[in-house]
Amino acid sequence: MQAADDALGLRPLTARSVILSVLLGTHPPDLPVRTLVRTAELFGITEGTTRVALSRLCADGDVVAEDRGYRLTARLLARQRRQDEGHHPETHEWDGLWEIAIAAPSLRSAAERMALGNELGALRLAELRQGVWMRPANLEREWPQELDGRAMRFTGSAMFAEPSAAELAVSLWDLEGWSRRANELLSALRGSSDRAHRFMVATAMVRHFADDPVLPEELLPNDWPGEDLRRAYADYEVELSEMLRRERSRHS
Repeated sequence: MQAADDALGLRPLTARSVILSVLLGTHPPDLPVRTLVRTAELFGITEGTTRVALSRLCADGDVVAEDRGYRLTARLLARQRRQDEGHHPETHEWDGLWEIAIAAPSLRSAAERMALGNELGALRLAELRQGVWMRPANLEREWPQELDGRAMRFTGSAMFAEPSAAELAVSLWDLEGWSRRANELLSALRGSSDRAHRFMVATAMVRHFADDPVLPEELLPNDWPGEDLRRAYADYEVELSEMLRRERSRHS
């Protein structure tokens, strides 16, 4: 299994990863210490290790102690929102329009442009050429105010002869690579009954959702596994919630 995990790039299970994954998947994202400790124990992590990890997460500004539990800080609340959008992206029927973002002329340094590119990538835009990003205008989301003054945003038609809209999408995103990894993760989850291993695979699914361009159906390859991956993850969330409920009942 280790060789397969290495091939999938699965990250080792740690107290830190379990704590953050559980809090990021909880709404609102705050849990009692006892629940976090018992959850980590389900995956073979001792209470002492979990408490040390909680202290370090506090020192790093990722969580804050509150009453008898811990909650995510504002910085990670933004990450939770992005994660939720990845699980359940809101879209509307595509009318052929494209969303285009152009770096403001005031952004002169490579570091500023790189930071902008990372933020636009998180919004699922892809770089067409230096300083220009685009995607089909099919997403329901707010344009972040922090991008004002750094990127000019337009929505408009694109007249295609060569390449076609679908060919442009293939050039902007590695759709084949995303699809291949999604299917590998699906196979790994379906083929494993080990509690810790399934958690690792599910966590990798969350990261993979962030790279899904969420394109209109007409621009996607045949047999696109995006919805299959989301359904599998939703089923795992139910499984994990039930596991945690049983564990809480056992210790109550």
